[in-house]
Amino acid sequence: MKFITLRLKSLALAGALTLALAAGMGAAYAAGAEDVYYSGARSLPIYSVERSDNKVALSFDCAWGVDYTDSLLQTLASEKVRVTFFTVQFWAEKYPAYVKKIAEAGHEIGTHSATHPYMSRLSETEIKKELETSSAAIEKITGKDVELFRPPYGDYDDLLIDTANAMGLYPIQWDVDSLDWKNLSASDIAARIVERTRSGSIILMHNNGLHTAEALPVVIDTLRANGFEFVPIGELIYRENYTIDHTGRQIPQGAV
Repeated sequence: MKFITLRLKSLALAGALTLALAAGMGAAYAAGAEDVYYSGARSLPIYSVERSDNKVALSFDCAWGVDYTDSLLQTLASEKVRVTFFTVQFWAEKYPAYVKKIAEAGHEIGTHSATHPYMSRLSETEIKKELETSSAAIEKITGKDVELFRPPYGDYDDLLIDTANAMGLYPIQWDVDSLDWKNLSASDIAARIVERTRSGSIILMHNNGLHTAEALPVVIDTLRANGFEFVPIGELIYRENYTIDHTGRQIPQGAV
């Protein structure tokens, strides 16, 4: 019954979103590498991917609570959408049943560190420990290798990115920020995402955002209507023969 109510709300939100977009809620803006703890030339994570096939990736960071996670998973199952979750080690260890449920539903799980620190303040030894123990905790529950890493707070430096890469982890950021962690309304969350998404976008949300679960059906329905297709980040990015430009966009070798 709760899910039916959520879907009904999503229909109303979709209508409101359409009107809001038509009225022009604001110029579309995609965050670049310089917008999140960035200054000067440095090693960059992947913010988005150069693609012409309209594939995009939804992602959810998991660090605090599970109040809305079942609703998210139910919507994703109903819509047949696979996404990427990034979990902190202490979250994974506190909620192993949810980690297993996420993995068994076909979603991808990456690490979001062990303790959610500002990792640009850590030594190489501390960084390795954060990534090794958090990956091991996820792998112990799911039986699947961890390949992706998202730095907490979007905070990074050259040492963090270079260390993660050397460990075989792809550092992942985002170019579309839902700002759901600010407890925006569902319609505002959906509008931000829809306005900013382009082919190859990586969209940031949180599993325990106050209105994220309510916004998700609208986001999926509207982006699909606009011709976008959803894949996990691991299927969006290139694994070899690529460069990353100054905005953090991953570009396949030879692309114009």
